[in-house]
Amino acid sequence: MNTKIQLPLQTFSLIAGFMVWVILSSLMPFIKEEISLSTNQLALITAIPVVLGSLMRIPIGYWTNRFGARKLFSISFLLLVLPIFYISIADSFVDLLIGGLVLGLSGAVFSVGVTSLPKYYPKERHGFVNGIYGVGNVGTAITTFSAPVLANQFGWQTTVRFFIILVIFIAILNFFLGDKKETKVNTPLMEQIKGVYKDEKLWFLCLFYFLTFGVFVTFTVYLPNFLVTNFGLDKVDAGLRTAGFIALATFVRPLGGWLGDKFNSFKILMIVFAALTLSGVLLAFNPSLLYYTIGCLTISLFAGIGNGVIFKLVPMYFSKQGGIVNGLVAAMGGLGGFFPPLLLSFLFNLTGHYAIGYMALSQVAMASLIIVIWMFYQDKLSMADEIIDHSTQGIFVTDLNGKIQKVNPAFTTVTGFSEEEVIGQNPRILKSDKHSNDFYEELWKTVKEHGIWSGQIWNKRKDGQLYLVWVTINTVKNNGGEIKNYVAMFSQIDEITGF
Repeated sequence: MNTKIQLPLQTFSLIAGFMVWVILSSLMPFIKEEISLSTNQLALITAIPVVLGSLMRIPIGYWTNRFGARKLFSISFLLLVLPIFYISIADSFVDLLIGGLVLGLSGAVFSVGVTSLPKYYPKERHGFVNGIYGVGNVGTAITTFSAPVLANQFGWQTTVRFFIILVIFIAILNFFLGDKKETKVNTPLMEQIKGVYKDEKLWFLCLFYFLTFGVFVTFTVYLPNFLVTNFGLDKVDAGLRTAGFIALATFVRPLGGWLGDKFNSFKILMIVFAALTLSGVLLAFNPSLLYYTIGCLTISLFAGIGNGVIFKLVPMYFSKQGGIVNGLVAAMGGLGGFFPPLLLSFLFNLTGHYAIGYMALSQVAMASLIIVIWMFYQDKLSMADEIIDHSTQGIFVTDLNGKIQKVNPAFTTVTGFSEEEVIGQNPRILKSDKHSNDFYEELWKTVKEHGIWSGQIWNKRKDGQLYLVWVTINTVKNNGGEIKNYVAMFSQIDEITGF
């Protein structure tokens, strides 16, 4: 029973964490009326919670594997009491900066669930489960919508203090309902890092999440003030529109996870990054509120789907280092929400508009699209290699000149020749004296005319012993119909007949 409650418990905890994470950005229109802030200071304060919230995701992912989600959630939420109270009594830029930095811990708890929850479900459901957990993003929408309403009624300082009650409640909830028997992983941190840091897939996934989650965070912290300043909207109206952006991105995240479980994840990401590319171009042309809304909602939809798909790929490639990889990928996503607001602010001060910033978004999305296409074809090649390597039949591939380019382990088992000994050699090193030259000439004539030949051949092992095999030789052609390789598959006759 305790294990079944972990998904809703951890999802609810993430909702609370994300509610706290965006306190400053949601209340900034009210805060700046009492505390004088420059444009750059405003951008820094709204972005600073993302820093600790990003960097702490790496150790928190590791600690979750080691100590369990129950302890990590309970301790993290208790620690949040201090920065929340400190922000509620802040009266200067420095106070907001210090409180916001520590407040980032509320965003770091994301790593807890993506590391813990896959332990309770089979791999074919990891995408959907992590997508459900990712609905915790809706916490940012709840605060973005409700905080301005409460601030109008009670003032922004009292509104901030309300969140102290929330974090204490969540800490108690996890202490009593968290799984005390969660499976622990005690692999040393450096050992896990050494096992993954050279794998390019890790850094590509980091880039993808840097973009998809970074876009989500950037628009979450930037839209409330941007809509008020640029389009003259009421503060509550801006909060409501931002909440709509967040809600859409959040609720399609399980859809992204489900699509990743159901279809090829790379194909889904191709669509995601193509849509983000086009949306960035649209926003760069400084459109009216209507077209700006269309561009933002398109970004929200596809960023949310992308977020769900990416965490389907993490356990697929890094099942043994899930904690540290989840932490690294999640951290890069968080940092993706830190730098763009600062860049947008800098470019606006420099040029007077945001067009260059939106075009930068478009270009990063296009680069990600190109990488995904490359990964898709690399994955297909990797799958083909896996099939060849695990085949019980001996297989070797030659170029048009008959030079061996690849062999599989079964080839070595049957012939006695290692891969190093045969690469670049001609298959005649296997030739016995049992067949005439006419036999081989007829064989290759058939292959070139019909694309295939099958039959029995006597070959010779490395130790000189003769053995009889059944061989099938096929041609491999390119898209233009030209032969580019020959592939031979063979099995010993005694393995086929039992003689």
